[in-house]
Amino acid sequence: MQAVTEQEIRGSFVNCSKGEAKRLAVPRDLADRPWEDLDFLGWLDPAAPDRSYLVTEYGDQLIGVALRFPGQARAFLQRSMCSLCQTTHPGNGVSLMTARKAGLAGRENNSVGLYMCTDMACSLYVRGKKIPDVGGRFEESLTEAELIERTRGRLTAFLGKLFS
Repeated sequence: MQAVTEQEIRGSFVNCSKGEAKRLAVPRDLADRPWEDLDFLGWLDPAAPDRSYLVTEYGDQLIGVALRFPGQARAFLQRSMCSLCQTTHPGNGVSLMTARKAGLAGRENNSVGLYMCTDMACSLYVRGKKIPDVGGRFEESLTEAELIERTRGRLTAFLGKLFS
């Protein structure tokens, strides 16, 4: 992913109003992000524990998506798998992230969702740049490039549902 600015991030959201995009908390460490290792920029809202955001390149444009997830606690022994990167985490390490659809469908409260790493670090898990605390990745015969392509394909499929 190419590095993006705060202004580009705020202007990219497709499922919230311009006012909401203007008020959301954008990470202050944009210059320090490992952009070459990211398929998307994802972060949790420090002011709202049930909200997160995702910004990525989709086709030839940058799009941002506001996501919500439940704050319910799950047992530490329960394990879940991320739909994007297929990393497993115990407890609340994977959450059902839901996003209002774009346009009229979103204004009618239609939404889509997927199970995703709660810390939004899927790109780093796939590349082996971040290791899950307790959990892991299954041994696969795919190359790193194939794992990255699979993750990007799943992300693109999810984003496509926002517009359908």
